[in-house]
Amino acid sequence: MLKNRLIPVLLLQNGLLVRSELFQIHQIIGNPIHEVQRFNEWNVDELIYLDISRDGSYDLRRDDTKVKGLDHPLGILDAVSRTCFMPLTWGGRIRTTEDMRERLRRGADKITVNSEAVRTPSLITEGAKCFGSQAIVASIDVGRNAQGNREVFVDGGRTATGLDPVAWARECERLGAGEVLLQVIERDGRGTGYDTELIHAMASAITIPLIACSGVGRFEDYPSGIQAGASAVAAANLWHFKELADRLGKNALLKAGVNVRR
Repeated sequence: MLKNRLIPVLLLQNGLLVRSELFQIHQIIGNPIHEVQRFNEWNVDELIYLDISRDGSYDLRRDDTKVKGLDHPLGILDAVSRTCFMPLTWGGRIRTTEDMRERLRRGADKITVNSEAVRTPSLITEGAKCFGSQAIVASIDVGRNAQGNREVFVDGGRTATGLDPVAWARECERLGAGEVLLQVIERDGRGTGYDTELIHAMASAITIPLIACSGVGRFEDYPSGIQAGASAVAAANLWHFKELADRLGKNALLKAGVNVRR
């Protein structure tokens, strides 16, 4: 039986590591290179880096950057991949198969696509044909529309698409994605727990693995994501502010009877 995974998600904005709340509030945490070194010493199964910088805002030469000597966004990937000793997924600013190729060449094991996959769904298919479905993760950001219904959003949660999240997850699988990363805007950074209803609906609609993210405020939140149907549970902010977050997270999963790597 495949073991369930525990995955930190690290957010990059303008070359800096940040914590996020509601996809709108971002607080600088520190150096993305130092963080991966810390995770190498911890018992985590994979690592996901998402570049959430807006177009035109990336400037690693600013005086306040903590990543010295890097003058290009992909320079961080180079540095991270040299240091990372676990499977690495990289997302953000991926619009073509050549963008995918460049990130895989620089050390990523998988890439994740979000906004551009909605605008150009064939990107998923082309990526899967070139690099294999196992290398393509479809990232889906879900928010509530004016009517209170769940809807897929892109552009960092700023643009509604009219897409139903469950239907879009099913379509991503059909197009060739090997995995889905689910993030829920209204739970981002709030510590209120996973949206287990949505996780269950999405996991029931697809056969590929689902990574649940958004809402984890305590380690005991993790099992509910697996119990709802996710293959892996992820969090972002929790990893920055809790010591021994790896073993305490694994212990919470083991205590709930979840099959994880010790």
